[in-house]
Amino acid sequence: MPRQGRIQTGIINKCRVLAVEFMHYVVAARCIKKVFVSIKGFYIQAEIEGNDITWIMPHQFTTPPPTNIDFKVMLSFLELYTTLLGFVNFKLFSNLNLIYPPKALEEVFSERSRVYFGDDIYRERLESLNIKLAEVPKDDDDDEIDEELLMGDETLESLAASRKEEGEFKSLFKDCKFFLSREIPREIVVLVIRSLGGEVSWDSDSGVASTYEESDESITHHIVDRPSQSHQFLSRCYIQPQWVFDCVNQRKLLPVDEYVPGAILPPHLSPFVQEGAYVPPEQVELLSRDKKDDGEEKGESDKKEKGLGG
Repeated sequence: MPRQGRIQTGIINKCRVLAVEFMHYVVAARCIKKVFVSIKGFYIQAEIEGNDITWIMPHQFTTPPPTNIDFKVMLSFLELYTTLLGFVNFKLFSNLNLIYPPKALEEVFSERSRVYFGDDIYRERLESLNIKLAEVPKDDDDDEIDEELLMGDETLESLAASRKEEGEFKSLFKDCKFFLSREIPREIVVLVIRSLGGEVSWDSDSGVASTYEESDESITHHIVDRPSQSHQFLSRCYIQPQWVFDCVNQRKLLPVDEYVPGAILPPHLSPFVQEGAYVPPEQVELLSRDKKDDGEEKGESDKKEKGLGG
């Protein structure tokens, strides 16, 4: 909703609170599956409670408010959906044993109007998506899956293998430590990185909730979106933001050679392709390359097994 006289500031703040709460759930549940960057914004797909949910996160550009929209009608629907999303967020947080409203909101959340007007530092820390939320204490008697039940049944074994693969994908960036330059669209990049188990920070002068400085020698990837970087550390890789999104869509860490600053990036292919639809030649080449790599890895593993057997 645009900030103008007909739209109250409290309504805009409430919508922002609900959106940030939902993104915190996505980070905590690690449920992102696909990301695509388009001229309209960032298309994101997450699997929530077994359902694929797709939404658009718009680019942070200033746009003129439309003149042919009846905001009275939109506000009526907005009142319904903000109430509905509040209950949805509460249920999602409860399923993860997270305190709702999020712990970071408690000190700045107004009981009178149900939107927070507190200090900007608290609001910015929550919106950074780089803080860990408080959890509800768990019982020690929680039921766990008995691994022995998965033995001997092909269906259950395939289910276990599928869960293992999904768990590895949710930890895609667990061994990566990122640092963001000032020009990077921080919100979407932080959302994706933290949703897949990575650590991320930025310059403390450009925003709150940064956890480490640029000089940290444990940083593995430095994301920049400029032709060149004046000063560089030899202990890390310098990449463009597209590398993060392509890794998510390919479900693996891609080589960084094609994503260095100033390089002509490979095509950013949409992961939202239906079966039987047109497949661009770049996608065909990428699929053939993946099959070739999988065949080489399988051949090497077979050789090792034969060597051990001999």
